[in-house]
Amino acid sequence: MTYSTDPRGRAPPEPEKIMHDQLPPEQWAAQHILGIYETHLPVRDLDQSLAFYCGQLGLPLARRLPERNVAFLWAGPKETGMLGLWGAGSAPLSMQLHFAFRATKEAVLQSFERLPTQGITPLGFNGAPADEPVVLGWMPAVSVYFKDPDGHSIEMLHMLDEAPDTDFGVGGYSVWENRTHR
Repeated sequence: MTYSTDPRGRAPPEPEKIMHDQLPPEQWAAQHILGIYETHLPVRDLDQSLAFYCGQLGLPLARRLPERNVAFLWAGPKETGMLGLWGAGSAPLSMQLHFAFRATKEAVLQSFERLPTQGITPLGFNGAPADEPVVLGWMPAVSVYFKDPDGHSIEMLHMLDEAPDTDFGVGGYSVWENRTHR
């Protein structure tokens, strides 16, 4: 199979010229993924790792949750990357590994219709099947999660252009959109 031409030898249209509804299901996600947004590392000693990543490399601390033994660091501007450091035994979802694709907002919102067409179950923040994206209020970002064949936690994430709301926590996108204190 070739990706440079169609069966008749014509060059494919530029991605931005393709109507998203006309994309074959197996190409839909690739057209919306903008890059890797975040990755997470299990670490032996969170304080020692923070000293290295923040103190030696200069990555800014985004948030630390001592009760969960986890810290999140910005890797570039918050719109472009984040690194999660998980102290021994603290990773959620019994996750093998986790990373997030930086994606368009449209892709995250449409994922609950599109991912199942590829046999992928959209999941919420805690790993249960979900029917809408979640918002992480402290960032804020809208996300959908799913598993790869090895059980790794994969996320499609879009940073929202709104003020963070740490009191919101993690909740459904519809709840975020209907907040009264906007």
